Amino acid sequence: MISRKSPPRPARLALADGTVYRGYGFGGEGVGVGEVCFNTSLTGYQEILTDPSYAGQLVTMTYTQIGNTGVNPEDDEADHPRLQGFVVKEPFDAPSNWRSRESLPGFLERFGIPAIAGIDTRALVRRIRDHGFQNGVLSTDPSFQDEALLVERARSAPPLDGRDLVAEVTCSKAYQWSAPAWQGIAGQLPREPRPSSSFRLVAYDFGVKRNILRLLFDEGFDVTVVPARTSAEQVRALRPDGVFLSNGPGDPRAVQGVREQVRDLAGQYPLFGICLGHQILGLALGGEIRKLKFGHHGGNQPGKDIATGKVAICAENHGYAVDADSLRRAGEPVEITHVNLNDQTVEGLAHRVRPLFSVQYHPEASPGPHDARYFFRRFREMVARRKAGELVSGAQIAMGS
Repeated sequence: MISRKSPPRPARLALADGTVYRGYGFGGEGVGVGEVCFNTSLTGYQEILTDPSYAGQLVTMTYTQIGNTGVNPEDDEADHPRLQGFVVKEPFDAPSNWRSRESLPGFLERFGIPAIAGIDTRALVRRIRDHGFQNGVLSTDPSFQDEALLVERARSAPPLDGRDLVAEVTCSKAYQWSAPAWQGIAGQLPREPRPSSSFRLVAYDFGVKRNILRLLFDEGFDVTVVPARTSAEQVRALRPDGVFLSNGPGDPRAVQGVREQVRDLAGQYPLFGICLGHQILGLALGGEIRKLKFGHHGGNQPGKDIATGKVAICAENHGYAVDADSLRRAGEPVEITHVNLNDQTVEGLAHRVRPLFSVQYHPEASPGPHDARYFFRRFREMVARRKAGELVSGAQIAMGS
């Protein structure tokens, strides 16, 4: 809980449908405008806060007590938060964890992220679940608490559809990544050695999470991260052994020029995509994208491997999905490899001829679950086999054959 030496700051969350939630503010003082979503994860709020995929959104946590373990720099997924605001039932500013370096309220205040607490988050989640995504305005500014004005601003805010949010979060220039995943105190847990042989990898940054880069590095890749607008010619000049398409925010249809570059590269290099990267690969292969009612955001989504029938518990964060029928109509020999058991949306695809595969969920998820981390090993296997001259396809690798 937050200890207060002064009266709490009033805060309001107003939705475009006219619903207003009244609570108290913490974190930064200001106004956040964006699409309201909810995340069902019980842990990992720091990784959620720093995931660039939440750009343009107001994030609600369904778990009631947030902030218990504080914040530390090692678990950041980016150098600063990109979300528009944070909504919780009950925040803590006195964390209890040996790795903590800062409280949640202090972290949000440092980055100017407005947050609201003390509202009925169950009611808010039910409204989003029943009526779908909508814009909202979160204000912790004491001078801007007029509810009618807040609702009007929510109604006039632009939707995520059609906005190229990737342009706002991608890196400005290429850089090398050479940091491994955090593995605890030395000697506490067994550590797998990094493979001695390495492969050159170009990773497109559409809003990439650091733990993806850590795990790619741990698999023996020499990782060069490049901006989203990097051309296919510039990628070829780096002479990669493989290409990776990262996660990122918003509407994949609005990302300018990228699907054309991916289409160009798809016939030449082994390619692996995660989340937005999966959707962009779907577009490059002739598929279409549709918006989900309220998206998948959380660490408890069931993803079924069609080939084996095995179900993995997956971390997911997306509001759009590749349309399965459109992939079939496109005429490419593409296999749908995984589906979400809640709504049967496409969770994985792979090419039956080319070395291409992708997943909608997050195999790198930190703090977890880790059920799907094997995809990083499979990607390395695909790169190694293709470099050795074997004509292995994405479908063979993604389906474990």
